[in-house]
Amino acid sequence: MLVHGIGQEDRDQAELETAMVGALAEGLAAAGHPQLTTTARLAYYADLFSRPGGQGGEITTGTPEQEELFERLLLDLLRQAAERGPEPADRRQAERALRQADGEHAGAQGPRALIRPLLNAITRVSTFGRHGFSVAERYVRMPLWQVTQYFTDERIRTAVRERVAGLIGPDTRVVIAHSLGTVVAYEALHQLGRPLPLLITLGSPLGLRTVIYERLRPQPARVPPGLARWVNILDPDDLIAARPDLARLFPGAAGVVEPHVLVDNGPEPHAAGAYLRQAATGRPVGQVLRQL
Repeated sequence: MLVHGIGQEDRDQAELETAMVGALAEGLAAAGHPQLTTTARLAYYADLFSRPGGQGGEITTGTPEQEELFERLLLDLLRQAAERGPEPADRRQAERALRQADGEHAGAQGPRALIRPLLNAITRVSTFGRHGFSVAERYVRMPLWQVTQYFTDERIRTAVRERVAGLIGPDTRVVIAHSLGTVVAYEALHQLGRPLPLLITLGSPLGLRTVIYERLRPQPARVPPGLARWVNILDPDDLIAARPDLARLFPGAAGVVEPHVLVDNGPEPHAAGAYLRQAATGRPVGQVLRQL
């Protein structure tokens, strides 16, 4: 089963499923399993999110809690760019933006006052344009607002999690999740109540301590019960993906959480298709399917 990430609200479910399943087939072939056939389904949930209010999708109607979290997400992206951005110019740009934000924060009247400057700062960091999204309209506003809604709107969180959990049947052998989908899959697997041979997380923010990790359920964070193997794959240039060792953050039986695997997704470091086409993704999937 495949679980998509943020920024898919404008894509048709069938189209997205076809694209992701096709990319996974390429990953299986790259790993030396071209003859393997598998029945894969996509857990689609983008339609469950509401759009932000305001002209052009500007965030203007959030609760104080949502606005604060949205601001923290924007700040965290800039910190990631300053620390890990692949381009020196982008790192310097992000550092300047963070210093400016610190200065403006002192006189700002609430989080909403900083959202516009932070959005503008991110659009000036070219690294974010390599993540497969239009920076100003899609990558910053709508997708990150979906993260905010997931963690602050209980109705949305429950509906998204239940939709994903409802597709994990007794014959499901592998769950592959991308981006925010890794958060949803993690929480859904805690409700599964039966064994699962393999979880693959792609470009996962699960280890982001400032905005994601402490908000996961259940707490304290741990390996979902019944999970036999967890493979985490990331591109070093993917600024959404957390770099910490997940085995340290998610305790469980020895050896379940494997050391993270680094890949090169080229010009789209966070794109789901690029991750799925990697041999590093197809290899563990093929190993599980060969056991059937």
